[in-house]
Amino acid sequence: MRPHPKPQAFPLDMLAVNRSSPEHLSRQLYHGLVAIIRNRTLPPGSELPSTRALAAELGLGRNTIVAAYDQLVTEGYLANRQGARPVIVDLPEGPRETPTEEPPVPLRQPSLRGQQLLSQPYHHGRPGHVAFHPGMPDAQSFPFGVWGRLVARRASHGGETLFGTYDVTGHPALKDAIAGYLYSARGVRCRPEQIVITTGAQAAFDLLARLLLDPEDAVWMEEPGYYGAKAAFTVAGARILPIPVDQERGWRLDALDFSPRLIYVTPACQHPLGITMRMEERLRLLDIAETANAWVIEDDFDGEYRFQGRPVPAIQSMDRSGRVIYVGTFAKLLFPALRLGFMVLPPELAGRIVNALSTTGQFAPLLLQAALADFITEGHMSRHLKRMRRIYAQRRQLFREIVTERLRDEITLSPAEAGIQVVGYLKDGIDDIKVSQAAARRAINVSPLSKYFQNTAPTQGLVLGYAACDAAQTRDGVERLAAAIREVLG
Repeated sequence: MRPHPKPQAFPLDMLAVNRSSPEHLSRQLYHGLVAIIRNRTLPPGSELPSTRALAAELGLGRNTIVAAYDQLVTEGYLANRQGARPVIVDLPEGPRETPTEEPPVPLRQPSLRGQQLLSQPYHHGRPGHVAFHPGMPDAQSFPFGVWGRLVARRASHGGETLFGTYDVTGHPALKDAIAGYLYSARGVRCRPEQIVITTGAQAAFDLLARLLLDPEDAVWMEEPGYYGAKAAFTVAGARILPIPVDQERGWRLDALDFSPRLIYVTPACQHPLGITMRMEERLRLLDIAETANAWVIEDDFDGEYRFQGRPVPAIQSMDRSGRVIYVGTFAKLLFPALRLGFMVLPPELAGRIVNALSTTGQFAPLLLQAALADFITEGHMSRHLKRMRRIYAQRRQLFREIVTERLRDEITLSPAEAGIQVVGYLKDGIDDIKVSQAAARRAINVSPLSKYFQNTAPTQGLVLGYAACDAAQTRDGVERLAAAIREVLG
């Protein structure tokens, strides 16, 4: 048995406590004692003062000392002995609390996939910066009173099934409601068991990328295109091959001669340009996918908000070979923080998806799903959507008038047919990244169009969301955007 070291003067100067600090005195004492032990100011086996003696020395209550000692015993820093003072445990040498002369050992880098994840673009905005965040709906107009009652009702009477990890593919009532809604609104043909509820569209892209792609697989993707989906495919190791898209010529599907494993499109409202895929392009896309035996992801980005004619049917409604995966979200219909989306899978995938969901944990809270099912089936969503289409049509017109009047020499707005954002093409020589940075300094949130390009020369412009701004916010936002452009122009 190792003999106890000779008694040493206890370093009381390291146990100073600050009575005006919000941290409890016992926690302050605990941290000071941990530093003494970890730095080996007292060697292992040293006895600590008795709780009465230390309380008297520090002018603290004995219970404060007891609480600190008990925590140190629980964590293994001290060993209690019957009828004797606690002693310091002989712990392995670990990192010291005080800096040393030696440089720290560099941490291992993340994996290659992790480095890819960390390098992907981020654009989620900040509170109060609603002008002109792309894709941001008007949350102020959402019927939160109705929503709160539905959530409270489900929380009170939901029963066991809403509070466990059941129905990982989605709450049955919500899947039924979505199937009915999709058929009437978008022409999507599916059974409820083909629907998988996700924590937003991005979660669907991440899961689908891992399910469907191997490293170096070719993915055809619109250019310019949605960088969130592109990030998911890139991290999965895919090679992104651009489908050129522009206002005049649409989707140039004949521009690629390499067979794809997957094709990603936003046909109802191309993101970010806001145009709609023509019927001949849809049929050509399906023919290419059949020939290449490729999957198609149809991202219904803003398809509900169309301001010329009726919403167009989904490509999924024309699919006869079971290769189109339809992805949707409630972020634009309701509010983004709801974090509920869905995908409609071909039967072959739908039957096995539960295993992947269980592994990834990508399933949404059942309580919110049940409340959303009630929101849809009781007619609240259709009324809300009808109202918001009218409001957004008015805001779209006002936004176009103000921008055209105030910034006609700097910005040309695209004639977008759908969606709650619009592209503003910048005059030659104006850098869209610099404009977006100058706008951010003025609490204006815009997205540079060049960020949506990866493989071809970018077009300079801004993706501008108008839906969340009333008339006063729009006028003020355009003035601040004008000031940002003036700053860039010098």
